[in-house]
Amino acid sequence: MKVAEKDTRAWAWIPTLYFTQGIPYIIVVVVSVIMYKRLGISNADIGLYTSWLYLPWVIKPLWSPIIDLNGTKRKWFLGMQLLIALSFLGIGFFLPTNAFFTITLAFFWMSAFASATNDIASDGYYMIGLSQQKQSFFIGLRSTFYRLAMVTAQGLLVILAGFLEKEFGDNTKAWSITMICTAGLMFILTVTNFFVTPKFEDPKSENEEKPTSFLEVFVTFFQKKQIGIAILFILLYRLGESQLVKMASPFLLDEKQVGGLNLSTEAVGTIYGTVGIIMLSLGGIVGGILISRDGLKKWMLPMLLALNLPNALYAILAYTETQNLIAVVGTVVVEQFGYGFGFAAFLIFLIYIAEGASKTSHYAIATGFMALGMMLPGMLSGYIQEWLGYPGFFTWVVVAALPAFLLLPFLKYPPEYGKKSADSNE
Repeated sequence: MKVAEKDTRAWAWIPTLYFTQGIPYIIVVVVSVIMYKRLGISNADIGLYTSWLYLPWVIKPLWSPIIDLNGTKRKWFLGMQLLIALSFLGIGFFLPTNAFFTITLAFFWMSAFASATNDIASDGYYMIGLSQQKQSFFIGLRSTFYRLAMVTAQGLLVILAGFLEKEFGDNTKAWSITMICTAGLMFILTVTNFFVTPKFEDPKSENEEKPTSFLEVFVTFFQKKQIGIAILFILLYRLGESQLVKMASPFLLDEKQVGGLNLSTEAVGTIYGTVGIIMLSLGGIVGGILISRDGLKKWMLPMLLALNLPNALYAILAYTETQNLIAVVGTVVVEQFGYGFGFAAFLIFLIYIAEGASKTSHYAIATGFMALGMMLPGMLSGYIQEWLGYPGFFTWVVVAALPAFLLLPFLKYPPEYGKKSADSNE
């Protein structure tokens, strides 16, 4: 087998590979919430069961060595992308059945595990297929196409579902067709990746990323200085946002009698899934530029504030029950920009935690804790919302930000970390 040189056709395969990576994640963790809401599932059940879908991203470090030691990254991500397409097809076909909730959750579980595995293989392929210089150069392009996938999944596909709801007057049929179209998109992307991704990996050569010891990877991670405080900070950084992200769409969709804003599916797809994602991307870009200019220390507190303070705007919407479109769009714009801006500091902190030996595996462990910090609060979010109502719930979301601020003075990291000139810059 002829093995391609590093950096070959990078402009072709990076956009498609990371666009493909973003689609299933957003469908599983975000669009599933909107779909189940439109199909009559309660907020409590939505919050509980869809939050469990985060689990594969929490525990993916457990099977990442299997991908390193068996086969090539390219074979892994192509196989997982095909499995994701089949899973979405199964959801589309079984939505019209009486047991749709149980069956489609099973397919979402399948696609979630496949998507988490696809993430590991794609990121590994990225590191193998590019020289160190090009890895840094293409970071921006990689993130941009991941965000475009978010716009496509959370925006365009939701808008399509809303259009079909009006066209057929049948939400089940509308979402069934939408999920079948999503499966078709994943099939197309899988075939595209088959043709555009070069074969970089030589199965006869020893993989540099092979862990020397499975147990040693975890032991060295937990031996890092101040790792207990760092893990607690990772779990609590998005304590408020992790609950808001589960209930934001139901709040926009719910009827006024139960405290919602009664917006259409199309409106939510446009406002939250398109405009919101664009602002999220802009916030992340600005945050990354500022950290690369000044270092992490200067921006950690402002970014933590930016992540959490805009959540109070949802509480204002809920208390006033306004349906003014400018107020609603303005809230989503400010909150999503703040989320992207604040998340930049979080990602740089995760990279810092992973520094040293077994960096790739340690980053996977850190992102596993990050996913756990989203999953556990999200599981309870629906119950809390039904108990407190939307006004009380969004007030609680604001209060839930406080623990992260209390931990901030105890964190130790180099003030200049993240600067472009730093040796550790990704």
